[in-house]
Formats: sequence, structure tokens, C-alpha cells
Amino acid sequence: MIKIDENKLAALPTADEMLDSKYGSSGTAEREEFNAKAIAWYYGTILRERRRELKLTQREVAEKIGREQTYIARVEKGKADIQLSSFFRIAAVLGLQFIPTVASVLK
Repeated sequence: MIKIDENKLAALPTADEMLDSKYGSSGTAEREEFNAKAIAWYYGTILRERRRELKLTQREVAEKIGREQTYIARVEKGKADIQLSSFFRIAAVLGLQFIPTVASVLK
């Protein structure tokens, strides 16, 4: 069994510290841009993996929602500025249901 050196572990930076140093503190424009890109990539990955499970091509999905294959490719890579309605149409074609939760972030 591997023994963990607690001193070395304590010296490691946290994920937030690493993000702060690279993209700025939470709430800054740079950090918000990073967060938006990360979320777009995350949801694009979910859609891509589901499409592959169903053995559908990007072209087939695109045809079902009336868009181009290149649009689906950009969505899957997190590179498209996708509208919520388009996201739900793609998800429906893939048999996914997303239930949005609305929560107040204002204090």
C-alpha cells in the first residue's frame, strides 16, 4: 500500500487556487468566460457521447433538427453559442430530457 506524505499533500494547491492563478478570481470577466466555456464543453460532451451510443452521425442529428452537420460538430466541441431551444431539440432527438432548475443567485 502506498503511504501518502501529508506534508506534500497539504502543500498542493487546490483547484480553485489553480483556476485563480490562471483565469482570475471568481467573478472576474476572465473567470466567467472560462466557466462558460467549461460548461459548453461539458454539455457538448454529454450530447456527443449519447449520439455515439445511439450510433447516429452528426449529419443525421443535424437533419432531424434542420441544421448543418458543422453546427452539431461545434456544439459537441463546446464552440457554438447555442440557444436553449436548440439544445433541447438536440437532446430530444437523442432521447435526453433536461429539466432546468431555476435558482436565485442574488443575495
